[in-house]
Amino acid sequence: MASRAADRVWLRFKHLTRARIGLGRVGDALPTKRLLEFAEAHGAARDAVYGAVDFATLAGQLLPLQSVTVRSAAPDRATYLRRPDLGRRLAGECRAALPTGPFDVVFVIADGLSASAVQAQAAGVIRALLPQLPGWRIAPVVLAAQARVALGDEIAAAMRASMVVVLIGERPGLSVANSLGLYLTQAPRVGCRDSERNCISNVHGDGLTQELAAEKLAWLMQQSRLLGFSGVALKEDAPLTLGAAEPPSESPQPLQRKVDHDGPP
Repeated sequence: MASRAADRVWLRFKHLTRARIGLGRVGDALPTKRLLEFAEAHGAARDAVYGAVDFATLAGQLLPLQSVTVRSAAPDRATYLRRPDLGRRLAGECRAALPTGPFDVVFVIADGLSASAVQAQAAGVIRALLPQLPGWRIAPVVLAAQARVALGDEIAAAMRASMVVVLIGERPGLSVANSLGLYLTQAPRVGCRDSERNCISNVHGDGLTQELAAEKLAWLMQQSRLLGFSGVALKEDAPLTLGAAEPPSESPQPLQRKVDHDGPP
């Protein structure tokens, strides 16, 4: 009876979170079903980290936007995981492939630590975003393999882009393996600090929708362009209702805000 009462208590909370709570037990062990679910989630996380983005398919989904494919200085996945610093630098031979602006913004789609997140979410976010950026000079999209967030700084500087948005696969967990993060940096350059970025995280099927992520990102981009900076000094108070985004205020009040670092550095 006590066990059934405890189960009823957990049921009140399980629908509120994807965390593993109220799993039950058989003797002093977990039920077999829960163990199998854990193994499945662990396998999905490993697949996300070691998987490869199909950049050719992604390029087709982005049309009519043009795209260019590059890679970081990490020659393979194993090196990328062991040497985060190499994932932040562009491979030398790729620089010549980058068109030069000036551009108002360049979007960098990076595999990061979840190939499945990029494959499922990145193109949809950009498609939802573009109608909200009339008049912007948008660079060809850069598709970056073995890439970390900071790689976008070097890419944007080489392309003479005033702003960079990096769409990157976030570090997978045992609840979500396909979450996308969006990192906005104004005046990007090699050596930018994380505090100079704004992050929108948890874009996935059970989290932030592509449409809402695009709306929040459009608002941040407009405000960053108006103010000339991004990061902790840029308060995120975008409208909460889809389709209700307003033009940038003429006298915004920048405040300190917490920067989310769910994605890989």
